[in-house]
Amino acid sequence: MDPVVRVTGGDVRGSTRDGVSAFLGIPYAAPAVGADRYRAPGRVVPWDGERDGTSPGPTASQAAYPPPMDALLPSSVAPGDDYLNVNVWAPTDGADRPVMVWIHGGAFLRGANSLAVYDGSAFARDGVVLVGVNYRLGVPGFAVLDGAPTNLGLRDQIAALEWVRDNIRAFGGNPDDVTVFGESAGGMSVATLMASPAARGLFHRAIVESGGATAVCSLDDARKVSSEIAARLSVPATAEAFAALDPDLVTAAQSAVGLAMQTDPDPDRWGPSVLSGGLGIMSLFPVVDGDLVPDVPLARIAGGSAAGIPLLVGTTREEFRLFLVPTGVAASVTREALPLLASRYGWPQQAIELYAANRPDASPGDIACAILTDAGFRVPAHRLATAHHDAGGTVHAYELGWPSPVAALGACHALELAFVFDTVGRGAPMAGDAAPQQLADVMHHAWVGFAHDGAPGWEPWSPQNPAVMTFDGSSGVVLGPRADELAIWD
Repeated sequence: MDPVVRVTGGDVRGSTRDGVSAFLGIPYAAPAVGADRYRAPGRVVPWDGERDGTSPGPTASQAAYPPPMDALLPSSVAPGDDYLNVNVWAPTDGADRPVMVWIHGGAFLRGANSLAVYDGSAFARDGVVLVGVNYRLGVPGFAVLDGAPTNLGLRDQIAALEWVRDNIRAFGGNPDDVTVFGESAGGMSVATLMASPAARGLFHRAIVESGGATAVCSLDDARKVSSEIAARLSVPATAEAFAALDPDLVTAAQSAVGLAMQTDPDPDRWGPSVLSGGLGIMSLFPVVDGDLVPDVPLARIAGGSAAGIPLLVGTTREEFRLFLVPTGVAASVTREALPLLASRYGWPQQAIELYAANRPDASPGDIACAILTDAGFRVPAHRLATAHHDAGGTVHAYELGWPSPVAALGACHALELAFVFDTVGRGAPMAGDAAPQQLADVMHHAWVGFAHDGAPGWEPWSPQNPAVMTFDGSSGVVLGPRADELAIWD
C-alpha cells in the first residue's frame, strides 16, 4: 500500500521502493503566479482528498541550458503553478532521523529538485530524511523591483525550512536535527542563510559546496541590472509591470542581459558588486538589503551569526574548467592574453608566474582555469572557513580531485554531485560511464556522517591545521594543498 502523510495543506500519497518512501512535488507555499510572483511566499492552499506525490512537481520559470552546456548539465523545465515545492525521501521505518535539506545550484537562473542526480534515495537508505527544495529563480527570485520584496528566492528557501520545521516529523525526521546543504548558487545560498537573522534556528549544520559568503551585490547595483531587463521588455522596473508579463518573455530578457554582461563587463554599466559578486557569470543573485541580508554574509559570519553551526565546506580542484573548456574559450587563450585577463579580473600581480611555474606543462588556458578556479571558488571557500572558525565555529574542509575523463573537464564545477548523492550513472553525464562507485561510497558516507553528528570522518580544519580531505582515486587528508597559491590572494 502506498504511504500517506498529512502535512500543511492536506494528505499526500507517495510511493515506496526498497525501504525508501518518496513524496514528490509537495507545495510548501501558495502558488507564486500573477501578482504573487513578486510577493513574499504565501501560506499553502489546502487541497481536498489525497494529493498525488508520486511524480515531481513543476519548476520555477527558467530556460534550458544552451549548447554546449546542455550536454553536460541536464535541465528540468516543467511549467505549472505549484513550483514552490519540495521532494522528500525518507526511510520507511524509524523516527527522529536526521534531516538534510538540499538547495540546488544553477547560477540563480536554472535548476530544480527534480533532476535525477538529486534523487535522495541513497540518503534515505542510509537513515537520513532528504528534502529537495525548489525556489524562485532569475528575475522573480532576485531582481530589485519597486513594489516587490527583495531576495524572494531566499525568502522561498526560508519558507521551505519553516515547512520542514512544521512537517518533517510526519516523515520520521527530527526538526531539531537539520543540515542544510547546497552547491554553487545553492552553496552561496547556504552561506547567506548562515548570515540571515530570519533563518536562525531553522537548521543546525551547514554544507557549502563550491560556494562562498561574498556572492551578494548592493541594492543600487542590482537595480542597474533590473533596469536593463526592464528596458529590454519596454516596461518600468516595477513588480506590477513584470507581473503582467508572460514569464517566458522575462526569462528571455534576463538571458539577453546576462549575455550582454559577459560580453561587456563594464562596472559603470552593471555595478562593481554585480561583476565581483557574480564571478563574472551571474547577473541576478542575492542583494544586501539591510533586512533579510543585513550585510555581506562573510562579515556577518565573522561576527558570529552562525555560531554553534558546524560547517563542511569545499570545492572541486578545477572548478572553472566547466565554464571555459566546453565552450572553447580555454583553447583560445594565448600567453599574451593572460596579462589582459589579469587586469580585467584583478588577479594578484604574481598570479600568472606562480601558477605557470607550478604547472610547467599547462597551456595558457589551463593556467587561466586554475587562477579563475581559485578566484571564484577556492578563495571564497577559504575565507568562509576562516571567518567561521575565527568566530568559534567547527569547520571541516574537502576538495574533489578526481578528474573526469569527459571532454577534458578534469575535476570541474558540479562534478561532485553524483558522488555526494550516490547517483553515479544517473543523470550526471559530466562524470562519464567510468565514474568510480568507490568514490561515491566514500563521499556520500562523509555527507551522511556529517548529517548524523557533524563528523564526516576526518579532523577539523583550522588556519593552524589546514586539514583538507581530498577525494580522489585514493582519498586522504592533505594539509594546506597549494598553500603558496592560496597565500597570494590575502
